[in-house]
Amino acid sequence: MSAHILILDDDPDVATAARLLLRRRHGDVATLGDPAGLPALLKQRVPDVVLLDLNFTPGCIDGAEGLALLDLLRAQSQPPAVIAMTAYADVPLAVAALQRGAVDFITKPWDNERLVATVDQALARRATARVSAAPTELMGESTAMRELNALIASVAPTEANVMVLGENGVGKELVARAIHAQSRRAAGTLLAVDMGALPESTFESELFGHRKGAFTDARSDRAGRFQAARGGSLFLDEIGNMPLAAQAKLLTALERREVTPIGADQPEAIDVRIISATNLDEARLFDPAVFRPDLLFRLNTIVLRVPPLRERRDDIALLLAHYLRLYEAQYGRPARTVAGAALEALLRHDWPGNVRALRHACERAVILGQGAQYGLADFALGPTSSMTPTTAPAATTLDTLDALERVAIAGTLARFNGNISHAAKTLGISRAALYRKLEKHGI
Repeated sequence: MSAHILILDDDPDVATAARLLLRRRHGDVATLGDPAGLPALLKQRVPDVVLLDLNFTPGCIDGAEGLALLDLLRAQSQPPAVIAMTAYADVPLAVAALQRGAVDFITKPWDNERLVATVDQALARRATARVSAAPTELMGESTAMRELNALIASVAPTEANVMVLGENGVGKELVARAIHAQSRRAAGTLLAVDMGALPESTFESELFGHRKGAFTDARSDRAGRFQAARGGSLFLDEIGNMPLAAQAKLLTALERREVTPIGADQPEAIDVRIISATNLDEARLFDPAVFRPDLLFRLNTIVLRVPPLRERRDDIALLLAHYLRLYEAQYGRPARTVAGAALEALLRHDWPGNVRALRHACERAVILGQGAQYGLADFALGPTSSMTPTTAPAATTLDTLDALERVAIAGTLARFNGNISHAAKTLGISRAALYRKLEKHGI
């Protein structure tokens, strides 16, 4: 997945270090030292991700310049994902940036692996947000979706921890955002953490923070995610992929309502609401060998189950119309209808990968479709149980290769019970590359 990244920092050493690091993975990385040049740059091209320093004028430490630039970036029709860059002492300022729309923050000096992972996650989240007309609204008029939205409205104003269950691609993060937006903590930040992507070796540092000198690479104090989300909500995604040792550490923090940064002498009180999500089925979730029962009881005060698309077929036509119109506008393509036979097949399709898969199929159809109407072949669906051989599209060589890749990835994930790190290692690709392929195949 190609991406354009902009580093906006008046310190040339900082900007150069970040550019050299990131261009190994994303070749298109630019730097800008003078924020006055940003409006002209945005007229030429809006970046996918911006690493934004919050102070530019010497002696200015209130972050007003950076927050104004953040507002400018967020006002773009297709806004970039903004990552705030700040020193540890300015963590409250970073939290203010999160509340204004930044997706994450990095403290300087940074850990290289952490910076790369943060950019990769920002890209993945922007891909999702870019195609959502209302990121805190779950689309659908089916009975199942009306019931889910009613449950969200009932649960959101409380302080109860919520666990969101559902298959990949059903919109679990949208549920989390809807809960936060309707809660008493809506003025605070919702900070999302991909627990499946956190290396066990840095788990405590990422969530609880650390002090300078606590370990070899701890070159400065650093706030963890619990501290950064204070007063708001913490969304722990892919929580079912956590190792048992990490689960024990999280349980201790939740029981005591405090965390102790690595290297610190005193604990710090936490003030966050926990929203978690997993794609594990409930049989595995209640297996003590997979997930600690005591932690589960802390997290699942309220359980919300997001139905797969095949169980709410009444919403498929609405979603198809939404995403086709959205991508037609995004790519400047004329509005077209879906041929009758194709629509019937799309409505019968089981949609493995759920709404995410439907979204990708619509994008492909808009980009590659050539006829007066969208035909079934434009959506490049694989056959599923609800499609007969007469309605399944003919497979091209490229489609066959894609299908083989999808089978290999799905099989490897199943082998490791959804553990992204183990699956990526076995497949011989990076975690970021695997996430991109999961998006591509709607897994």
